[in-house]
Amino acid sequence: MGILNVTPDSFADGGRHLDPGAAEAAAVEMQASGADLIDVGGESTRPGSDPVPAEEEIARIRPVLRRLQRAVTVPISVDTSKAAVAEMALGEGAALVNDVSGLRYDSALAEVAARHRAGLVLMHIRGGSREMYREATYGSLTREVKEELHASLERALAAGVARDAVVLDPGLGFAKRPEHSYAALAALPEFASLGRPLLVGPSRKSFLTAAIGERGADDRDFATAASVAAAVLLGAHVVRVHAVAAMVDVVRVVDRIRC
Repeated sequence: MGILNVTPDSFADGGRHLDPGAAEAAAVEMQASGADLIDVGGESTRPGSDPVPAEEEIARIRPVLRRLQRAVTVPISVDTSKAAVAEMALGEGAALVNDVSGLRYDSALAEVAARHRAGLVLMHIRGGSREMYREATYGSLTREVKEELHASLERALAAGVARDAVVLDPGLGFAKRPEHSYAALAALPEFASLGRPLLVGPSRKSFLTAAIGERGADDRDFATAASVAAAVLLGAHVVRVHAVAAMVDVVRVVDRIRC
């Protein structure tokens, strides 16, 4: 899954794709590099970021979605936690909603996904972007994350989302200190017991610096490659990344090892 942030403030690539033409070009390049999905987001969800009104989020991504319908053939995902944004995006051709809140922020989003028969990614998180690290306290991270992912899954099913439409994401870096993110990555086989495919998003995140030392986001791709390889070996079905071409190479090699 290639990351296409249409935002001015995303931690790794804020502002690079604000122009719809630049976003389209980036999506075309991702597809050519081997991306199977492209995830379009109009609101930064990095820790400490400010929320964006639905109207602004829609204004950012609608022109991009319209261009991508013509420019690429791979499925498009919309990275949003708002029902109104999901409604617009699914109407403009998106096939998947990637909800970082796991239906904690806007429960109506599940009904929108169900009505459109769209795919739905449910990520583990606690709190909003400004307070999530205050929630990063675990007695047993594996058990608690698993239970909370299961609760998100049950909310989706109760709203009419088909079980086969749901993908789960342990939420590396979200309400998790570095040691928690590494533990969540190691626990992927346990999360797989929930019976749904797993999406993992380690790309360029700050938890990687606990192992490699302080680096800027653009200087974390080798560390990202290591975490992507580990995720695939441990059972991830989808990896969400910035550097698509390089990570496609990583996944192809790991797939040969798994075979």
